[in-house]
Amino acid sequence: MIQGSSATLQTSSTWREVLATAITDPAELLQTLGLPEELLPAAEKAAKSFGLKVTAPYLARIRHADPDDPLLRQILPISDELIEKQGFTSDPVGDLAAMDSPGLLHKYHGRALLLATAACGIHCRYCFRRAFPYTDANPARDDWQQAIDSIKADSSISEIILSGGDPLSLNNQRLATLTRKLANIPHLKRLRIHTRMPVVAPSRVDEALCSWLSSIPLQTVVVLHINHPQEIDTELAQACSRLRDTGTTLLNQAVLLAGVNDDADTLIRLSERLFEAGILPYYLHQLDRVQGAAHFDVADEQAHQLLKSLREALPGYLVPRLVREETGSASKLPL
Repeated sequence: MIQGSSATLQTSSTWREVLATAITDPAELLQTLGLPEELLPAAEKAAKSFGLKVTAPYLARIRHADPDDPLLRQILPISDELIEKQGFTSDPVGDLAAMDSPGLLHKYHGRALLLATAACGIHCRYCFRRAFPYTDANPARDDWQQAIDSIKADSSISEIILSGGDPLSLNNQRLATLTRKLANIPHLKRLRIHTRMPVVAPSRVDEALCSWLSSIPLQTVVVLHINHPQEIDTELAQACSRLRDTGTTLLNQAVLLAGVNDDADTLIRLSERLFEAGILPYYLHQLDRVQGAAHFDVADEQAHQLLKSLREALPGYLVPRLVREETGSASKLPL
């Protein structure tokens, strides 16, 4: 059964209010969670290179006064981020080389990815686009027209992936404008939306969003980003139920993160909680090696052992595919 949040949530808050009141000050974060003041200097220093951002609904799932909480580890800036590591880069998956036009990435046959916005509801410390030049690669400048023209010109593209940032950071009117343009392209069949917004602001899945999703003539898939079973509470489960009612398929892709979910019991519970919430486990990603996130890296050997444990403990449909993305590869690489 899906458990409730660890703290009272203001479920009546609109998603805009949730984003507007997100914590961005490390001192406020530490005070809110009852964490030691000794963490502050490192948090402030690391946040200068990649800012802190966390919403109240996500904060409510973090255990009070626990510096080792797996959700806290995903959002708290620490000094390890400032250590330069060989093999870690600012563009670990070759986004810049894959751009057909500003913000439109074409890596794999049959599908293209549109960076619909730079905005996001949470700043995950392992984010592989933490250094992405969104200002220079902004496809929304002309209402995405240049990207739309590129998609129209390539009849091999049957699926568009909306990413960012987080595409659900856009308001419903902007989303509707974009998807009307996409729906008018004859060779498009599917729209895939990669988002963490229902996790960090469940109120984002409101009546207007569901109405928009229901109106899209393309098949719709929402890929959520949930790394730990503690992230799944009643509010998120209810939001997922509303999404499913629109006819949208729900998948999850998690990132394998040291100190967060790099043990078999956690990953098993994650798959089971996902399925209870109507979400099918899809991918378990090895870390994209972005500079500043090396402390999250898990060795391939350990990842293989974890996958073996999942296969032994779960039915096949609850075992995510362990993959890595490599620059220039024709697909995600299974491990």
